[in-house]
Amino acid sequence: MEPHALGAGVAQTMHLFQQRVNKTADIRLTAVGDRLFPVRIDGSPGLDWRRHYDDLSYTLIDTPSDVAKGIRTYMDAFGLTYGAFDFGLDPDGRWWWYVCNPNGQYAWFPDPVTSRIKAAIADELQHPHRDTP
Repeated sequence: MEPHALGAGVAQTMHLFQQRVNKTADIRLTAVGDRLFPVRIDGSPGLDWRRHYDDLSYTLIDTPSDVAKGIRTYMDAFGLTYGAFDFGLDPDGRWWWYVCNPNGQYAWFPDPVTSRIKAAIADELQHPHRDTP
């Protein structure tokens, strides 16, 4: 929707508008302390992959260095030890950041992913890797 097409009703409450990304996949990156767990999510027939869990496949992938640096900067700026970052992956391989949820879920991933995140959380609780405010 173009901004000029918004009606007067939009002024009645808060809104978050995001650019629509021509994406080939989604990425949920779970950050725990200094550890990053990016998972490529394929198979969503629509904009929101959360509506299609049964159609999805999940693959652990590597984090580009510029994305890792940005996540670390964000986490440090907000004093976070945990964050679930959502990205869209475009046809050129660029990651488009949507949101960070400091309480984002992860247990719906397959066990090879979930077990790594759970272990990282347990490690972080026992031996924090950095000071938190």
